[in-house]
Amino acid sequence: LAARELLRRALEETFREPGDSLASPDAVKSYLRLFLAGQEYESFVAIWLDAQNRLISGLEMFRGTTTQTSVYPREVVRTGLKLNASAVIFAHNHPSGSVEPSRADEMLTNQLRQALALVDIKVLDHFIVTDTSTMSFAERGLI
Repeated sequence: LAARELLRRALEETFREPGDSLASPDAVKSYLRLFLAGQEYESFVAIWLDAQNRLISGLEMFRGTTTQTSVYPREVVRTGLKLNASAVIFAHNHPSGSVEPSRADEMLTNQLRQALALVDIKVLDHFIVTDTSTMSFAERGLI
């Protein structure tokens, strides 16, 4: 766990440098695997980006149980404004190992997109992470 955390922090630092952005889905997937894989509880993460898609902050916004977590759009919007973010990438893990999004996952993503659109923060993607794979809503045409 300590080695994974050190690697995640090192990768995070490179995403803050000019010219290095989280625009590549593969780079985002690598970062998220380090952030979420192996957890026994569900976490909801927001990766806040500036106008050039450089990392401002990757934050675990909410933590739940082995099967669900509660996400509050008001808190998500408040954090985005506080960080002066231009865009965000959401992610959460499925400790069960299923990478398929639930209907609740799709509804939450749409609700967050609508709320953040009111304050000009673009939702770029939402990923579901398991120990062995990562699924992108954007790649599936869900965003």
